[in-house]
Amino acid sequence: MKKRLLALVCMITCIFGLTACGSEEALTTFEQKKVDNAELMAKQAIIPILTDYLCVEDTFAQILPDTELSELTMEEIAHVCEQTFGIEVDGYAVLTAVESFDTALDTIGGIAEIGDATAKIDDDQIVVEVEVKGEKKNAKAEIIFSNDMFMRLESASLNPVSTTGELMGKAALNTLIGMGTVFVVLILISLIISLFGFIPKLQAASAKRKERKKAEKATGEKTGIDNAVAQITAQEEVADAADDLELAAVIAAAIAAYEGSASTDGFVVRSIRRRV
Repeated sequence: MKKRLLALVCMITCIFGLTACGSEEALTTFEQKKVDNAELMAKQAIIPILTDYLCVEDTFAQILPDTELSELTMEEIAHVCEQTFGIEVDGYAVLTAVESFDTALDTIGGIAEIGDATAKIDDDQIVVEVEVKGEKKNAKAEIIFSNDMFMRLESASLNPVSTTGELMGKAALNTLIGMGTVFVVLILISLIISLFGFIPKLQAASAKRKERKKAEKATGEKTGIDNAVAQITAQEEVADAADDLELAAVIAAAIAAYEGSASTDGFVVRSIRRRV
């Protein structure tokens, strides 16, 4: 019984622990005031200052004639914002915020209405998100302040919100690109595989060329040997003919001497036969 009660108590404790982990911590009165003040500053100060003054050259020229925002140092930008608008800012944060708002305003076509704002404390920062309705499409502004008594502007950006149709279009385009890439790769693989059928043919043609070269080489060697044999035979026949002529002359001279003739004129040797 005691073991069951102990297990039940442990289970209830775990449930309450998980519930506590899942819920946000309650803000103190001072923190809630800072959050409310951050929402108010984002909607009524930061966004109007960026869109109506800093992002408009003619309006900014009224603050600093013959000077552009990009020509100022970060310290000078912070000083101008503090003296002109009465807000603490980081100079680099203002410069990047103007670039972000300029790009987004070209996309949404100007701000028609500033909607609701929600803020939350994130460690040493207070992050505020503001719904913005544009002439062409809506956007969401993100304003970040320092979580201290100065509420210093640390970052600001305006991000156009994609509609459902745009998201579906991007998804369809990504799907089309992915499937197209797969099909192209498959086609290349099939072409490579089809080329494998030509490899045996190329190998057979190469083997035939080698055999033909060997046969031609062998034929050439045989022809050379036959020519050499023919030349030797011809030389031997010429030598035999020369020997026969010399033998005929000797025989004619012997006959002439036997008959007492002074020359071999009138003697003709018709043939020579050897007797064993």
